[in-house]
Amino acid sequence: MAKVIHIRDVPDSVHAALTQAAQSQGISLTRYVQRELKQVAEREHLVRHNVEVIRRTQEQVSGSIDRETILKELHDGRTE
Repeated sequence: MAKVIHIRDVPDSVHAALTQAAQSQGISLTRYVQRELKQVAEREHLVRHNVEVIRRTQEQVSGSIDRETILKELHDGRTE
């Protein structure tokens, strides 16, 4: 079931910017904010996944790993 979120004390400038962005895309402010929040949640999920990939990679190599190894594992993990 969908949940309701109330946000208090949103600065006028932020509200105006969000409203303008929603209008420019031809959608309501509510729909725009819902979409943005979904993207934030998905990004957080991806960050947690990346942390897990890094942890597994460190266990596999048993020591320090270079940047290229981490980036390769992250890329491979995203395609799984």
